[in-house]
Amino acid sequence: MPPISRKTFPPRCEQHVTVERDLDFTAWARGRGVISHSPATQSCISQLLDRHAATVEERRRWLALLRAADRLANMGMWLVAHMTYARRIRLDGSPLCADDFKPSPEGHTGGALNMVPAYVGYLVANSLTQLTRSWMMGQGHCVAAIDSLNLLVDNMNPAHAARYSLDDEGLTRLVNDFYHCGVEANGQPSSPLGSHVNAHTAGGLGEGGYLGFAGLQYVHMPLAHQNLVAFLSDGAFEEQRGSDWIPRWWRAEDSGPVVPVMIANGRRIDQRTTMSQSGGTHWFEEHLILNGFAPLTIDGRDPAAFAWAIITAEQELAEQVAARKSGHGRYPLRLPYVIAETVKGYGFPGAGTNAAHNLPLVDNPASDTAARQRFNEGAAILHVPLDELREAIATLNNHVLNDRPRERDHELAAAITPLPSLPATEIHPLGVAVSPMAAIDDTFCRLVNANPALRVRVGNPDEMRSNRLNQTLDLLCHRVTDPEPGVAEALDGAVITALNEEAVVSAALANKQGLNLVASYEAFAIKMLGAMRQEIIFARHQREEGREPGWLSVPILASSHTWENGKNEQSHQDPTLCEAWMGEMDDVAPTLFPVDATSASRALLDIHCSRGRVAVMVVPKNPVPVVVTPQQASLLSEDGIVALHTENAPRVQLFAVGAYQLIELQRALERLMRVGVAASLYVIQEPGKLREARDEQEASVVLSQYRLSTLVPPVEARVFLGHCRPEALSGVLRPMDTGMKTRFLGYRNRGGTLDTFGMLYANRATWAHVLEAVSEVAGLDLETLLDASERRALAGEGDPEALR
Repeated sequence: MPPISRKTFPPRCEQHVTVERDLDFTAWARGRGVISHSPATQSCISQLLDRHAATVEERRRWLALLRAADRLANMGMWLVAHMTYARRIRLDGSPLCADDFKPSPEGHTGGALNMVPAYVGYLVANSLTQLTRSWMMGQGHCVAAIDSLNLLVDNMNPAHAARYSLDDEGLTRLVNDFYHCGVEANGQPSSPLGSHVNAHTAGGLGEGGYLGFAGLQYVHMPLAHQNLVAFLSDGAFEEQRGSDWIPRWWRAEDSGPVVPVMIANGRRIDQRTTMSQSGGTHWFEEHLILNGFAPLTIDGRDPAAFAWAIITAEQELAEQVAARKSGHGRYPLRLPYVIAETVKGYGFPGAGTNAAHNLPLVDNPASDTAARQRFNEGAAILHVPLDELREAIATLNNHVLNDRPRERDHELAAAITPLPSLPATEIHPLGVAVSPMAAIDDTFCRLVNANPALRVRVGNPDEMRSNRLNQTLDLLCHRVTDPEPGVAEALDGAVITALNEEAVVSAALANKQGLNLVASYEAFAIKMLGAMRQEIIFARHQREEGREPGWLSVPILASSHTWENGKNEQSHQDPTLCEAWMGEMDDVAPTLFPVDATSASRALLDIHCSRGRVAVMVVPKNPVPVVVTPQQASLLSEDGIVALHTENAPRVQLFAVGAYQLIELQRALERLMRVGVAASLYVIQEPGKLREARDEQEASVVLSQYRLSTLVPPVEARVFLGHCRPEALSGVLRPMDTGMKTRFLGYRNRGGTLDTFGMLYANRATWAHVLEAVSEVAGLDLETLLDASERRALAGEGDPEALR
């Protein structure tokens, strides 16, 4: 990586030049309301005009856009403040009285105020260059900035467009909908506004409720022809580590220009950020330089500074790409990184205080005269007459000049990834022991080769070869900047490897226009949960509004799992992820337990042929016998359950959830058949399909009671043996619980340095423990099922090896 100097690279705003002041420039330079333009920003804009506005007419057009941005930014902040405090809008700017204020104001006001100049800067950068970039925002709680500005410039999704308008009535409805908290009869919020980015927010890609994940995802989002601006926060920087690695993973060949923009306001709720305590933005600049970025520090109070930074960052990156193509550079390139210095809640009274995080006035204007006066004084400075505002909006909305899309329809928001072509898969003979992870490995490689147009990301937080993904690694390679000869590494590798579960799962979740796979040790995959949950919540809300997510579903493979990770201690034996995922809605968050190579391969392909789902697959890496046919594997994907052995009048029904659990139930079934007890055996691959649906969306994938009763005839005595804790499984499978005649067995929080049998025995989950449960629910004498040594082992009085 080439050396970098803070003083010389990239071009800095503090490098002043003499600015030629024509009338248009002078008019812009005066600023408006709380928006002022520092000498450094004026210098930067002057240089930008010299580079990009070659004619007098073009220069005037650019300056008119910059003046329009000042007016829009002021009114954006004006509206944000009203969304927090007011229940009535007066566009004529007249002061509000006590009755015009909310009795209980709410709003992440400071952060939203800071986002207004940033988003306006993004809008004006698009207008200046006549290019609609994509955007994302990590600090989703700043949504008031986005929703208010989208309304002002008429860039709304249908629910907002039908409800809000640029007049007193429409804006009054907006401010009253903000934090309305009302609920409809169907349980849905009555307001289309949310406290975070939601499915109604025009152009929104994710809720941003989990701080920090945007910083891990933005580099993996755009394809090579797409531009992205990612708004980040200094609080999120300390919330979630891993974003420092972004330059290691960006490649011009498969990713478009990305511009990270950090809003550095110095406060993280009620304290100063670690950054501000460590030396502020100067310290952060040095940190970025050490990690391969090229920082650009700007005035975060000025939309013009944001526009300059976005355009300049893209230019700097393009120059580095061109230099590399000509043989004068190498990866990793120094990715520009914008630091927007500001104070929390700039533009309104209370800025810079702890209170600015939420309610900057501290006291309520509805009941406090002094607070009411401060509000009206602050609002008066921000107010722009409606005629001027409409003129500014018309100037900025120049999409017709080159027929570019509106910002609500930016490329990442509108992308629909085509469903993949499915390859033929290997047929595994029944009874042969095959690693299900190895079968997935082969199937995924075939899928990748059958779909060369789809970009691939594989998230790997540990050892791919340990998890039997050898072909995938050899085909796709680790993405590195200095490949080692003879090792599966490449500059353009598609495997994102880091000892950080959040970072690698984010790489796959962000690649919404391609094929994805994530594999982790089961015990550590729980660290991915927040990122996964954010994706499925947003996708589900999109469906509720009639907009199908365009991205292909993502499988999360949990292998080296609880029952086969005996060489490690109990910290490595943890089924928490699958338990938590079964609590989510099955239509977007299926949890699958394939029992062999055939069912695992079929499930993988079916997941990739759906949209907007994140599926947890608990998959053995060690060889287990093939037990289902391709036809049965298809039924498992369709129904979630299939019968492996049935009797006309069974005394008991056995249900396996997991591969090792099936092996134990098969042994139990053999013993029952030997002693003449009729029993049926079922495999449950997707327990969520058998649950009681919790709403209409989930009902679309859950089996009806009629269908379930045809697949599993009513029998009172039932025994379930599951991969996870029995309490979690029994809750999901409540429709199949017959009460006193049903038993659930599974993981009982016992473990250690044990092999699979030791784990099963310690958790009372062997075939013999199943027969003990059968004797209880079916009224059988245990002595007829187990011999004396087996019973002593079962009672904890004999040698456990008798049950091996």
